[in-house]
Amino acid sequence: MGSNAMDSMNLSQDQIAILEENFNKVSKHPDGTTLMLIAAECGLSEEETQKWFKLRNAQWRQSEGLPAKQGSVLD
Repeated sequence: MGSNAMDSMNLSQDQIAILEENFNKVSKHPDGTTLMLIAAECGLSEEETQKWFKLRNAQWRQSEGLPAKQGSVLD
């Protein structure tokens, strides 16, 4: 498997740019409505968009030196 699980989603550079911008500027954990809007903007399903955010969050936490799973910091 590749080093980056997100590569398997076959997103265009434009889609990735939109997702990254939302991740950095809007929310790392978008709510249902926000997710729907981001998905529509990217031309992705909400499931695909949610999957991307899940993977991206795990990647971000690793880069921050945090556990990959959310919540474990609070345990």
